[in-house]
Amino acid sequence: MSFRVITPRAAETAVVVEVPHAGLAVDALTLPTLSAPMRSVGVDADLYVDELYAGAPDVGATLLVADYSRYVCDLNRSEQDVDPLAASGGSAQRAPHGLIWRDTTEGQRALYQPLSREELERRLATFYRPYHRCLVELLAAKRAKFGFVVLLAGHSMPSRGRPGHTDTGRDRADVVPGSRGRTTAASVVIDTPERVAQPRGWSVVHDDPYRGGFTTAFYGRPDRQQHALQVELSRRLYMNETTLEKRPGGFEETRQFCTTLVAALGALDLRARG
Repeated sequence: MSFRVITPRAAETAVVVEVPHAGLAVDALTLPTLSAPMRSVGVDADLYVDELYAGAPDVGATLLVADYSRYVCDLNRSEQDVDPLAASGGSAQRAPHGLIWRDTTEGQRALYQPLSREELERRLATFYRPYHRCLVELLAAKRAKFGFVVLLAGHSMPSRGRPGHTDTGRDRADVVPGSRGRTTAASVVIDTPERVAQPRGWSVVHDDPYRGGFTTAFYGRPDRQQHALQVELSRRLYMNETTLEKRPGGFEETRQFCTTLVAALGALDLRARG
């Protein structure tokens, strides 16, 4: 199995936390296609985010964690988001970071050559579709049980904009909730990260530079009682971005923030009222 589902260890809530980018594993068939340096596998992962949200089941949430690297298949992209320079038959223009990454964020080549259509289909069948089928099932079960569901997509980001981004060289906020312009969840959901971050003195900026990726846009349907929110955490809060090591003290504080955030979302009652 390429992902893990950790069920609630306390009274269940309507929250699902998904962490699609923390994985570092690369399967044997993918490995020969990769030219990305080993360090890039860590740099381009949401390193440690699965550990930051490890307390989510202790406050009633269900936790979904992907174990494989986004270099195998980026789970936060559409199945059609395939760059023709990354895989045969692709037509999307998202280069170089679509469903299959062809470059690292540091500008190095991630692939020796475009994948064959057969290899792309193998990765979709093995990694992408099972993950999203599971996510659909988890969301449906929560909505059936509680009348609504809250999906929290847990991510991390470099503390400063990298070359090629709209915010190159600019310091980023500590927490960036992404809701596609406040369209993917109820306002009370969207504002919860700010409410939890403020007592810590952390800065919060909505939708800048990340507005929420495929998962947030696709699953966020508040009109159907399905709320989705992406939360980007600045890596400076919990790790050394050069050595990739955890920051003493900072890691635990960030982990407490994540658990408190999940608990706060779980305390919301978003059932439709007649």
